[in-house]
Amino acid sequence: MSLENIKSKVRDVYDFPQKGIVFKDLTTVFKDKECLHELSQDLSAMYVDKGITKVVGIESRGFIMGPIIANNIGAGFVPMRKPGKLPAETWVESYEKEYGVDTIEIHKDALDENDVVLLHDDLLATGGTMLAAYKLVKRFNPKKVYVNFVVELEFLKGRNLFPEEVEVEALIKY
Repeated sequence: MSLENIKSKVRDVYDFPQKGIVFKDLTTVFKDKECLHELSQDLSAMYVDKGITKVVGIESRGFIMGPIIANNIGAGFVPMRKPGKLPAETWVESYEKEYGVDTIEIHKDALDENDVVLLHDDLLATGGTMLAAYKLVKRFNPKKVYVNFVVELEFLKGRNLFPEEVEVEALIKY
């Protein structure tokens, strides 16, 4: 299986979640066992030798591949969630998205300065969600932070929001 084959299975959903947006739906990729296996292998191979100690997945689609990557590379998994979903004390960050304002949270004891963190989500568009996630993770002063996506919409230039020293990777680019 090739990345081009996986890319061909990504479904375009027009006018979702609002008019004028073309949503890249990865559920059509995840339900295909060969595609899921290939994504699992390819995403994990990118980080197997980077010393990652925690993979932080962003709600909700970062919860699909995030734990798989963590398992494959021998790291722990940390969820970053919407407000009110985490039971212990949290740090909070609000941000603007392509179609509104949102907030994410992480437990205050989720990471520490000894961690090497991989931040994972399914798609990079304008970058607001991941930048907020990056800011939250940086509060822990980890050794290093990597940023990863399955898909990147390059024309929206979301990767330009991140400092130059941050490695931002995506398997599939539009």
